[in-house]
Amino acid sequence: MDTRMRSWVKSLVWRVIGIALLGGLSYLITGNWQEMTLITVTFHSVRMALYYLHERAWERISWGRQQHPLSELPVKEKPSPEHLRLIEDQLRQLGYID
Repeated sequence: MDTRMRSWVKSLVWRVIGIALLGGLSYLITGNWQEMTLITVTFHSVRMALYYLHERAWERISWGRQQHPLSELPVKEKPSPEHLRLIEDQLRQLGYID
């Protein structure tokens, strides 16, 4: 699952690409820097917010995802390296990993 910050950064990077493209096209059509700026900033502000909401909505949908069979185990804290080794040995014995 992506963090909220990762979703925002992905949205921002995608918008920077779109800003360059729409800004260039807007200026070619209008020939006016103020109109180009207004069109580009308005359009991309709305698109960035919608993209963020779209990404967060898809994070709630499990369709098309592969989940690790142990991902639903309730774990209270991060396992120690020793515990991870024991888990790995047990999974190897059960034939889940090579």
